[in-house]
Amino acid sequence: MTFVLWVMILAIVTAVTCALPGIWLVLRKQSMLTDAISHAVLPGIVIAAVATGTIQSPWSIVGAAVMGTVVVLGAELLESTGLVSGDGPQGLVFPALFSIGVLLLSTRFSGVQITESAVLVGDLNLAAFLPLKIGNTLLGPQYLWVMAGVLVLNVVYLTVLHTRLKLIAFDPELAQTMGIPVKRLGHLTMLVVSVTITAAFNAAGAVLVMALMIVPAAIAQLLSHSIHGMYLITVGVTVACSVVGFWAAYALDASTSSGLAFFYGIVYLAVVAATVIMRKLRTPRTG
Repeated sequence: MTFVLWVMILAIVTAVTCALPGIWLVLRKQSMLTDAISHAVLPGIVIAAVATGTIQSPWSIVGAAVMGTVVVLGAELLESTGLVSGDGPQGLVFPALFSIGVLLLSTRFSGVQITESAVLVGDLNLAAFLPLKIGNTLLGPQYLWVMAGVLVLNVVYLTVLHTRLKLIAFDPELAQTMGIPVKRLGHLTMLVVSVTITAAFNAAGAVLVMALMIVPAAIAQLLSHSIHGMYLITVGVTVACSVVGFWAAYALDASTSSGLAFFYGIVYLAVVAATVIMRKLRTPRTG
């Protein structure tokens, strides 16, 4: 199999891995938390890269997961004071952590091989550059297997806790009454999101990973009224946009992850427009 096809497969796996937990963020109206975590994980990644000598070390995921947890707990702590509400706590915590990451990257740890472009939008081609070989058998990029592992983790987590997550998303008060640890599962979900964002950092960076995680689920929410339908539409849209976006970016010699995000945006706008038109057609005219 050619390198280009391996990169396309990596793009699909990365996009699906990000999109699955995004469903629950959209349902709980926590989409912007993705933006907060994706920026806040930078200092954890930089410190882990300095310690191990590579951004692709598993310790990067550990460091970033810690920073993601700091965002969630820090935002909750600020909100509990009653002095800051809404998205304010997140807006105070994640810029501080992202700034620390940028300062570390540009000064003391400037030798770390992380460019500004990689931080913002990632690079799928570079992420796929290191191959995994067992004997004489080429098994594709090493990064592909990292993302596949995170995909399995997400599928297992969402499958095992599906009923509880659904109840928390639609009626958290009832879930609390039934003895479901709402806050603890919320923290665990954010940990899964942090791990996913960190794993996808090489491919999508701190900015575009939000599109990969949120837009497919937002599209599915417009088109479906069931969780099962949202899963099917999310995966279908993700795979289709990944393939089309990848080949469009390849033909134009553009950033692959940017190509994916662009087609996500096109599909979302088309679905919104179609939804508005259909609602107007269904609304009975008066007068």
